[in-house]
Amino acid sequence: MATQKGGVSRREFIKMAAATGIAAKLGVSLGRADTESRGDIPYRTLGWTGEKVSMLGIGGFHLGLAAEEQESIQIVRTAVDQGINFMDNCWDYNNGDSELRMGKALRDGYRDKVFLMTKIDGRNKQTAEAQINESLRRLQTDCVDLMQFHEIIRLNDPERIFAPGGALEAMVEAQKAGKLRYIGFTGHKSPKIHLKMLELAATNHFQFATVQMPLNAMDAHYESFEKLVLPELVSRNIGVLGMKPMGSGEFLKSNTITPVEYLHYAMNLPTSVVITGCDSMQILQQALNAVHGFQPMNPSQVAALLAKTAPVAGAGRYELYKTADEFDSTAKSPQWLG
Repeated sequence: MATQKGGVSRREFIKMAAATGIAAKLGVSLGRADTESRGDIPYRTLGWTGEKVSMLGIGGFHLGLAAEEQESIQIVRTAVDQGINFMDNCWDYNNGDSELRMGKALRDGYRDKVFLMTKIDGRNKQTAEAQINESLRRLQTDCVDLMQFHEIIRLNDPERIFAPGGALEAMVEAQKAGKLRYIGFTGHKSPKIHLKMLELAATNHFQFATVQMPLNAMDAHYESFEKLVLPELVSRNIGVLGMKPMGSGEFLKSNTITPVEYLHYAMNLPTSVVITGCDSMQILQQALNAVHGFQPMNPSQVAALLAKTAPVAGAGRYELYKTADEFDSTAKSPQWLG
């Protein structure tokens, strides 16, 4: 059987469909059984926390890229008014401007309508504690719903966090003090590092509430978080936060599938939330249209999308967050780690 230019053979397509079908039986594909609708927005359960969160989340980094602060505020408030309740952010995004803008957007009663998450870079207790307090100040709140360790991208990051005097101590103390409700971690470099973080947590009798990682139609082909980490999270009932559904725009350069198809692929996985960046009202509307039009896909539909991305996904060609350092903010500013 000849292979169509830019595509895969029928035999390869059938193999992808079969693999997707097996994944579905394992509970790592074909959407979520716990999805419920609230108006036009599907909501899902955030793992063992039992919290209900919108299937679409608003990424904090891109809020700092909007041309005007007022547009960032409009993006957040429009999203909330449309039923989106999950807000992502980080202590280091745009030198703190992303948190400052979100803090202003969540005034006037909006804070009570959202599940607010942010992240810190500190690896030791002192640095982490300072960043936690600074994030709360910028976000204009005395408590965030979820705080995550950011950029777990080095093999020694887990050991530093769990070591005596490590960042976990600051997180747990802040949790006991009512400054944060749940603790998670995020990273984009290697699924092996994520697995190491989970293993060390188990060794220390600690259970993360959430894990954030790239989940998209490119990841499935190379060093895959979907294949290696996602089943572990599902089995442990940890909330799954999917990020980089379009690789920060890099995937669109491949001319394979559409932005909405990328979002639908990630939504079809057992993600609690798919976080996407919106730096304009137009991009927000695109994301809202995607979540409004989402329907769980069958294995053949999933395989069809993977067949389109497979020819260009080898070696992480478009997944620069895995293969290069341009997305590694803490590599550019190691002092943030402490």
